[in-house]
Amino acid sequence: MAQPIPRLSPEAIQRVVAAAWDDAPPYDRIRLEHGVGPGALVQLMKRELSPAAFKLWSARDKKAKRPTVKSTFPFGR
Repeated sequence: MAQPIPRLSPEAIQRVVAAAWDDAPPYDRIRLEHGVGPGALVQLMKRELSPAAFKLWSARDKKAKRPTVKSTFPFGR
């Protein structure tokens, strides 16, 4: 289940969208600065951008290398 989008002012929404376009992947920085998690960010971008712009953003975001999480026992080797 995706996180609910926190109540943000229109100016804050514009700053979040601008930060999401600048950073790839933007999740850590946006979570620290604005308190918007990855699921809520995707919802926000989908709501605020045109369908074509959202498609470009999500394709660029999917290509970005995410930090890897090292598995540990009992789930890893």
